[in-house]
Amino acid sequence: MKQRQIEEYEVNPCTMFIKPVTYGSKTYSEIFEVEDVFLSPFKPLDIIKNSCDYFGCDYEGRKKGTKLLIGTTHKIPIAIDPTNRIFFFPTQSPNRQECIWISHEHVIDYSRVSPQETLITFHNKQTYQFPISFNSINNQIQRTSHLRTTLMQRIEYNERKSYYMLQRSKSLEASEPPHKYGKDLF
Repeated sequence: MKQRQIEEYEVNPCTMFIKPVTYGSKTYSEIFEVEDVFLSPFKPLDIIKNSCDYFGCDYEGRKKGTKLLIGTTHKIPIAIDPTNRIFFFPTQSPNRQECIWISHEHVIDYSRVSPQETLITFHNKQTYQFPISFNSINNQIQRTSHLRTTLMQRIEYNERKSYYMLQRSKSLEASEPPHKYGKDLF
């Protein structure tokens, strides 16, 4: 895949992962999509934050929501856009320059390469090696699954509740044809 330079980028359903690339004293992002690779002049965390903004909720709000939903306090997975199943997790503290952000949706398998290296297979059958232990990846995937399940259960519960309320209000409507009472109909 040929890498293309871009100025703006929002995470989308095709984004598999975002990794930092250092050019001199500046950190850029290499963005891997299912069929493309992009180079952005922004840091991975900046792209994650801007993507949260793009989908209507700021990064700090998403972080706080994750803490409240699943109790995680560090290396927090982020629900960038739950309706499109866009959930990302960091490989280490997001404030560290080396942090890589990985899409939970695209990971289909992962295996230990060495004590600090893990090979991840994505849905498009591409594999990439990451500088993170197998146990850390496993933990991050489980945290993100927990967040995803909890959040989606709440969304589905509210959808069912809304549907029930709509059906209930329809069944309470009068079954007789509308007419004006007190008027002679004959």
